[in-house]
Amino acid sequence: MAKEPAYFMYFPGNYRWSAGFINMLSSAPYGGSEIGELHKIGRLLKDKAPEDDAAWFDACVKVADGVRANAQKFDKSAHRVSAAHAYLRACNYYQMAERFRTPKDKIALDVFRTGVECFHRFAALTDVKIEIVEVPFAGGSFPGYFVHAQNAKSRRAPCVVFFDGLDVTKEIQYMRGVPDLIKRGISVLVMDGPGTGEAIRFRGHYLRHDYEVAGSACIDYLEKRDDVDPKRIGVVAISLGGYYAPRCAAMEPRFAACIAWGAQWDYHATWKKRIDAAFKTSLSVPGHHIMWIFGVDTLDAALKKLEPFRLDGVVQKMRCPFLIVHGAEDEQIPLADAQALYNAAGSQDKTLRVYTAEEGGAQHCQRDYLTLVVADMWNWFEDKLAACRT
Repeated sequence: MAKEPAYFMYFPGNYRWSAGFINMLSSAPYGGSEIGELHKIGRLLKDKAPEDDAAWFDACVKVADGVRANAQKFDKSAHRVSAAHAYLRACNYYQMAERFRTPKDKIALDVFRTGVECFHRFAALTDVKIEIVEVPFAGGSFPGYFVHAQNAKSRRAPCVVFFDGLDVTKEIQYMRGVPDLIKRGISVLVMDGPGTGEAIRFRGHYLRHDYEVAGSACIDYLEKRDDVDPKRIGVVAISLGGYYAPRCAAMEPRFAACIAWGAQWDYHATWKKRIDAAFKTSLSVPGHHIMWIFGVDTLDAALKKLEPFRLDGVVQKMRCPFLIVHGAEDEQIPLADAQALYNAAGSQDKTLRVYTAEEGGAQHCQRDYLTLVVADMWNWFEDKLAACRT
């Protein structure tokens, strides 16, 4: 008899759709979703085949279109608060629709762009101060959002650089706790780095192993701002970002604190197992996503690109305070990888926080109890960056 999952699955037996749905559901405390809208998506997908990603795309876009229509109606009548709320939710649904559609055809990219436009309109209407920024990099730039600290205790506030993962975006990241972090007097630079969001879709920045080049570019940018304390810059990244953030903090000593939101250890080995299993395993994206993210045509070529995606020999160089958060029931990355990362990290101040099924947050990146992990992580940043006060 198959073991019953210790957590909620909206689509029983369909890991990927359930993961995507719970990601949308858990963003509600930060304005990213509404249960009635999500249930419309669920009803549209009832009895659909698990691999029918066209149905997923159509259902999410249909609901997103309706929410955006409400946003435009509120916007036109100068009800900016209602409009801002609706634009943010529409953005989430558009981007979650697009994430399973690869290769990215014109229809997919148009939907993604509409989601970004919704977020930009949200940024213009909300009472949160959000700047749309470009971080110079390699003769071009990465797109991001500088979200200003609230309740700042000094003119130069601490700041956290927030990178995404394999299949996340800066817009979705905002809805994973950023409104709570800024209330602690900490600004947030939310970024699409190499291989994610607009950076890959519209700038041609494919995934790369030396993510510290993006991390250093962000610090270079932040050091030029007169509202950021350059001695109090932290870094956090989610999912595959559990590789990005530790790599950045280990190779770029200007980072004052680091959180791996979901551990990584040997990402090449992770994908080798997935490919050997013909992708019949717990995946948050279609298997061929890994080829698109690298801009290659074969799985062998993708595996070759993945060879340097190992943290052994890298994290031993880390010196800043380091927090790893991981789910005990994470089906994508085993807990052993989190323990290996913790053991190898060179930081004297390091913590591994494991979330159990009993308390909640046991799934990949705590999508089943987002408010708990957000509270723990942001409390930690508040303590560590405040301790670096100059």
